Amino acid sequence: MMTDVTSFLLERNDWVPNNPQLPVLVYSSAIALEGDDPAALIEQTFRANGWPPQFRYHVYDFHHYHTQGHEVLGVAQGHARLMLGGPGGREVQVSAGDVLLLPVGTGHCSLESSPDFLVVGAYPPGQQGDICTEAPNAEQLQNLADVEFPQQDPVQGEHGALLQRWAR
Repeated sequence: MMTDVTSFLLERNDWVPNNPQLPVLVYSSAIALEGDDPAALIEQTFRANGWPPQFRYHVYDFHHYHTQGHEVLGVAQGHARLMLGGPGGREVQVSAGDVLLLPVGTGHCSLESSPDFLVVGAYPPGQQGDICTEAPNAEQLQNLADVEFPQQDPVQGEHGALLQRWAR
């Protein structure tokens, strides 16, 4: 399936480190959802591309970032208005079938969402989503620098946008 992928870099924003080397990737209408369990289709896609699904949930309504993994969020149901990059960052609208790829350090929070809003979250093998809500300390800054580069794009596999738009 051909997907429109938008990318943008986020510079450090006050206490949120973001990732000035790797852009956020937004895949519009990336996964055709159908059936009674659309989240399962997203999980299947992520798993097939080497990103084991970790959760079905929403996006927290407070600014946070992760220092121990790149995160992919697939919207299984509903819609939301999210803020990326920390307070005063960049707003994005997402709806069912969209996917967000957030490089390690990228701030994110939900500004508003539909009552049925549901995302599937995944990380590359060996990575995880610690919840950071303050400026990173020295150890966290080192974690940001040490997070391994993903082997495949979580949506498009070995020839996807991640490998084209992220530089090792």
